[in-house]
Amino acid sequence: MSWDFETEPEFQRQLEWIEQFVRAEVEPLDYVLESPYDVRDEKRNKLVRPLQAEVRKRKLWACHLEPELGGQGYGQVKLALMNEILGRSRFAPTVFGCQAPDSGNAEILAKYGTPEQKKRFLQPLLDNEIVSCFSMTEPQGGADPKVFATRAEPHGDDWVINGEKWFSSNARWASFMITMAVTDPDAAPYRKLSAFIVPADAPGVNIVRNVGVGDEPEGSHAYMRYQDVRIPKDHLLGNRGDGFVVAQTRLGGGRIHHAMRTIGQVRRAFDLMCERALSRNTQGSVLADKQMVQEKIADSWIEIEQFRLLVLRTAWRIDRYKDYLKVRKDISAVKAQMPKVFHDVVVRALQIHGSLGVTPEMPFVDQVLESFVMGLADGPTEVHKITLARQILRDYKPAAGLFPTGHIPALRAAAIRKFADRIELEV
Repeated sequence: MSWDFETEPEFQRQLEWIEQFVRAEVEPLDYVLESPYDVRDEKRNKLVRPLQAEVRKRKLWACHLEPELGGQGYGQVKLALMNEILGRSRFAPTVFGCQAPDSGNAEILAKYGTPEQKKRFLQPLLDNEIVSCFSMTEPQGGADPKVFATRAEPHGDDWVINGEKWFSSNARWASFMITMAVTDPDAAPYRKLSAFIVPADAPGVNIVRNVGVGDEPEGSHAYMRYQDVRIPKDHLLGNRGDGFVVAQTRLGGGRIHHAMRTIGQVRRAFDLMCERALSRNTQGSVLADKQMVQEKIADSWIEIEQFRLLVLRTAWRIDRYKDYLKVRKDISAVKAQMPKVFHDVVVRALQIHGSLGVTPEMPFVDQVLESFVMGLADGPTEVHKITLARQILRDYKPAAGLFPTGHIPALRAAAIRKFADRIELEV
């Protein structure tokens, strides 16, 4: 199986339509609506629902899903080509039915949910009638599942959950949370956790406060407190102790999809950088004639194309092996590189725009902040680098002798012995 950098004509036509549609119809939503996730906002629904219907008509709705769930069964390469367009707009993933964290939560429900759970939670989620929350990280332990303190204990026919969660995505709009809690504190580190469906209206589910990013007064991430939250036993996802495995179901795909959409954002910043360089005159010529500006543009283009190829290669390997664990090294590399490319290109674009670049009248300050978020979401960059290094080192062995295998005197001696019967050498 190979990928030859070409897309079949039929899908290429779909990509061209997506590009035109996102630029003309979806991007303007970013400037007149508050949140893609507030399904109770009548203004949002009035503008978004007709666009979603158009996407469904083109059979481009929720393309990350398999056909039995209403998707097209597209592989990751096609999704990458789509998502780099959708990344241009906050509303585009919602218009196309592939917004995080709902997309990952839907994958969890599809794999681990019971028929009743799928009817109650999955189908409305796939139809964007409701939105969901992924409630995993904690104030004291961040994303490290080995130190989570939130507990779920069996009581009769129920589970009772107590604890605090931090940065629970979209809790303020969610109809339910997928919540990670410790069920077996004495088990092996990655067998302590279980995953649960927690309805948002369950007594004891409390939002302490909604947390914004940067100077947002009230954002979409919640500091949550679960106080004696009682849910039925059948709201367990998978088996008891499977929480880490359940979480990985969504995180593998989520990380690569984050990277795909990031390409779209970075390209947008790059386009603005190039436009500004050709538009702004100073010191006797346009910025595009200045060598330091040319260097910024060249470095940015190289970094974007290198990152894009890494993402597409990773997507191709996922399609080939059908196993996120087998491509864990590649996904970690993508995740580690993503915030750096995002940050560096946006900072150059900001610099070329001068004082205008640091104002809210351009997108760069928000994008710089978002680059730091990308370095934390779905695991911090440092953790992914550690994972990558460990995966790489598994393919190597320590040197058997005192000196490295690349020690030149030893290699020269071995070469002399190898060719001794064919050539005469003075030693």
